Amino acid sequence: MADADLTAKINSVVDSYIDLLTDGTPEQIADLYAEGATVEDPIGAELKNTREQLVEFYGLITNLDEHKATLKWKKVVGDTAVFEFHLFTKAGDSGFEIQPVDIMVFNDEGKIKSMRAVWDPATDLKQV
Repeated sequence: MADADLTAKINSVVDSYIDLLTDGTPEQIADLYAEGATVEDPIGAELKNTREQLVEFYGLITNLDEHKATLKWKKVVGDTAVFEFHLFTKAGDSGFEIQPVDIMVFNDEGKIKSMRAVWDPATDLKQV
C-alpha cells in the first residue's frame, strides 16, 4: 500500500474507532485490530492480545448506560497515529470522563497492530 493510501486508511480507522466507542459494539471495535494485536490501556496495564480480551475490554465501555467519545486532535505519520480524545461514560448515577492520548501502530492493511493509551487512572479519571 502506498504511503498516501495507508495514511488515508489510518485516518479512517481512527475516526471509526472514535465513532464506535460511542455507537459501536465491542466486536466492531475488535474488528479494527489485526490478529495478535496488543492493547496496553493504560500504559503499564497487563497486555490484552486476543480477540476475546479485546471484546471483553471494549465491552466495559460499550455496555455502560452512556458512552460518548469525541476526537480532540490526531497526527498520522508513517504507520503510526497519535490522537487525543475525550470519553464520557455513565453507569446509573455515576459519570466519569477521561482524556487519554492513544498511540496506535498499524500494519500494511491498515489494521491496528498495537495500541498504547497514555493516561493515569489516579489523576486522569474524573468523576462528573
